Amino acid sequence: MPLVTLEDIYLSYGQPPLIDHINLVIKRGERVCLIGRNGAGKSTLLKILTGQIVADDGVLKRASGVKIAQLEQSVPQDAQGSVFDVITQGLGAEGELAKRYHHLILQLGNNPSDQTMRDLEDCQSELDRVNGWDINQRVESIITKMNLDADVDISSLSGGYKRRVLLARALVCNPDLLLLDEPTNHLDIDAIQWVEQFLLKWEGSLLFISHDRRFMDNLATRFIEIDRGQLAEFNCNYATYLQRKEDILEVEEKQNALFDKRLSQEEVWIRQGIKARRTRNEGRVRALESMRREYADRRKQLSTARMDIQQAEKSGKIVAEAENISFTFDGSDEPVVRNFSTLIQRGDKVGFIGRNGVGKTTLIKLLLSELSPQQGSIKTGTNLSVAYFDQYRSALDEEKTVQDNVSGGRDMLEIGGKSRHVISYLQDFLFAPERCRQPVKALSGGERNRLLLATLFTQPSNILVLDEPTNDLDIDTLDLLEELLIDYKGTIILVSHDRAFLNNVVTSTLVFEGNGNINQYIGGYDDWLRQRKAEQPAVPEQASKAHSKTQTTAKKLSYKEQRELDNLPQQIESLETQIAEVSELISQPDFYKGDRTETAKTETQLSEFQQQLSHCYERWELLENQ
Repeated sequence: MPLVTLEDIYLSYGQPPLIDHINLVIKRGERVCLIGRNGAGKSTLLKILTGQIVADDGVLKRASGVKIAQLEQSVPQDAQGSVFDVITQGLGAEGELAKRYHHLILQLGNNPSDQTMRDLEDCQSELDRVNGWDINQRVESIITKMNLDADVDISSLSGGYKRRVLLARALVCNPDLLLLDEPTNHLDIDAIQWVEQFLLKWEGSLLFISHDRRFMDNLATRFIEIDRGQLAEFNCNYATYLQRKEDILEVEEKQNALFDKRLSQEEVWIRQGIKARRTRNEGRVRALESMRREYADRRKQLSTARMDIQQAEKSGKIVAEAENISFTFDGSDEPVVRNFSTLIQRGDKVGFIGRNGVGKTTLIKLLLSELSPQQGSIKTGTNLSVAYFDQYRSALDEEKTVQDNVSGGRDMLEIGGKSRHVISYLQDFLFAPERCRQPVKALSGGERNRLLLATLFTQPSNILVLDEPTNDLDIDTLDLLEELLIDYKGTIILVSHDRAFLNNVVTSTLVFEGNGNINQYIGGYDDWLRQRKAEQPAVPEQASKAHSKTQTTAKKLSYKEQRELDNLPQQIESLETQIAEVSELISQPDFYKGDRTETAKTETQLSEFQQQLSHCYERWELLENQ
């Protein structure tokens, strides 16, 4: 059954049109991945589906009663309030009522007063009037399902947990279709896998934009590509899509070549003069005019970036050698690095894997002698020329133009021993001349990343430090960057949460495994998974999941923590039973006909049970990962 249908949709901000008479049907239960180059119109298409943008022509049809929710590409800078408050924003006016009720329950528990009780009675009456009790339960349910703390301020959460809260806000209204724009951007691998597994179990339909190839392949049931204003459908996996796309472009190139040859022959014929305009040749003349119009209307494939990395002279054979180094920030009890040793040699390509905030950037600074360890020693090599890609793009001046950021105000650059105009150089990175004169603050995320790469590659280097270089890059640019790094003769230190990118580029991996422990593995992400699995001790098949995880972590926990972890499954089961019993009581038709004081006590009790359950899940996750 179609949830949403686009018929002959056309949208233009000038010539050529951004969306050129496309058709699309999204059915119930589908997980559709929308792919295409930066600027091809992917985000615009999502906005047409939500009604934020109205197309110039065509018809948008929605099934009766269909609900559509969207998760934004980036976390809003002004996001504030408790987790509960943010999630209720997805429910409109009814959500505001649930939010008010939740705060009154908390206020009643912390500082009871007659006024609070009266306010609570008014709120309960309003919930009765709009039949809104299931709304409050729906919010509580999704908070529990996503392992969130309802009363924590969103501003204090990590980027991954903020994205989880925003996903909960999108899902709380039980949408039939969920729209996601780059959901994995700036998430660490653990958070990406959590989102991936959650969406695989979710029963609604999904339309998402992503450049994370592993994420796309694991999640999508079909691919839709937008290219030069047109949509093409691919019912296959990502690898097969790449092959089919290559075949399509090859056929298109051959057809264009044949057409151009025929056009050239006809142009020669028309120039022969008067005999070409005789009556019997008028049809041929009209055909030529038609061919000329077709050629003028043809939209050529968008050009691909032509990036190149300038190589400096070779560094010494040893780039960095660390022996039993440890580092802890002032005021912290937890070490970022504990007794770590490694040897990085010229030509090594080393990947870093770990959660956001675990200390990957700190270790890079230690290895490059920008920080000094509190224990152990670090030796850095000779003749090091370091080029640094910063995920926060701090090297870019927002107020300066694109070309001034690259050239420092000069017109000419020295690239590969030759002098090049800055505009010509930036065109290799897909910046049109008029775009080069705009300030950086006007650029999209993908354009900023391309600009940072353009700035980076003006410097000859023998060491590349790349901190999340793949965010916002389209697949074509990502593939090109991948090829450049594979062919790079110098040393690479790569921080990335893109599993396919790590697999394809790095030769070894440093993995942050908790409590300052860092272990080194040969190969990329998949190689680490295989080696880690081989190192884990075997457990009986009948052992429970919780008991299995307890065994693997027992050596790392104190006696008290181990006892706590052993008791958590029983506590969780007991709390879930109590929540079910109280929820059943509240759902009874006569519940709110009783004494208001007693109903408030029961609701407070339910809220306390849910908070305790959320805390138990947090402790379980924390203790398991030690």
